[in-house]
Amino acid sequence: MTPPADAPVVAALGSSDTDLQVVRLAAREAAGRDRPLTLLHAFNWAAALEAPSVAGPRDEAEYLIERAAGVAGEVAPAVPVSGEIVEGSPVAALIRRSESAFLVAVGDGGMTHRQSGVPADAPAVLLAARAGCPVLVVRTEPPPQGPVLVGVDGSASSWTALGFAFDCAARRSARLLAVRVTEPARPAGDGGSAESAAEDARTELAEAVARYGRRHPAVPVECHSVVGDPGGVLVDRSRSAQLAIVAARGDEPLRGMLGAVSQSLLYHSPAPVIVVRGLVSTAPDGV
Repeated sequence: MTPPADAPVVAALGSSDTDLQVVRLAAREAAGRDRPLTLLHAFNWAAALEAPSVAGPRDEAEYLIERAAGVAGEVAPAVPVSGEIVEGSPVAALIRRSESAFLVAVGDGGMTHRQSGVPADAPAVLLAARAGCPVLVVRTEPPPQGPVLVGVDGSASSWTALGFAFDCAARRSARLLAVRVTEPARPAGDGGSAESAAEDARTELAEAVARYGRRHPAVPVECHSVVGDPGGVLVDRSRSAQLAIVAARGDEPLRGMLGAVSQSLLYHSPAPVIVVRGLVSTAPDGV
């Protein structure tokens, strides 16, 4: 899909102070793309009915929206900000809202600090798997002023992610780091060697970056083609990145599906991650 010009950036707003970091990054994204910002808070009526007064939880929700709007105004004063309080599950509400949004931003729920495995039903994971637009997963700590990192694997969806990453880097006046990882001991599809597969991957990446780069000639780009585990390599490279970008899945993803590489970044990258989905590629020169 191609989002309409007035499609907003939607920021998920909970009751934690860490959610204000979601608001800050979402406001910057909205400002950089000249889009409005919507602050969305899911209101739990079941919990409200158990409270001494229904008005209390509702008043708290309105206060959260008001405080977050103030933070957004400090970060991006020119961005129009609206608030929505909806009933029901936050994930379900965000998935519905993603159908008409440009991007949805959500906190990571502390995933990068978990010592044990991340549950598959973590809200950020569910949203990244099912949303109808790109999903920005925000960390609690502000990112460094490093490059924008994008992982590509040669699939059509990864080229869409590459185009999105060029746009992100241009709007941030940042360097773009495009990484193609070839797994070891994996021969080419025509029976060639792993070395020839790696060389083909380097050539394909360089050619695609050159074509997409014509749209953003001012963006400095580095192309890295390496052999290793794709998820591990990208997580390692993301440690110095201000943003990591990846397609939801190498092949065209169905709703509810995430690839192993996108999951690795979601679970382990210290940088904020955008999982690109719901977009139709407008590849230059037939990429």
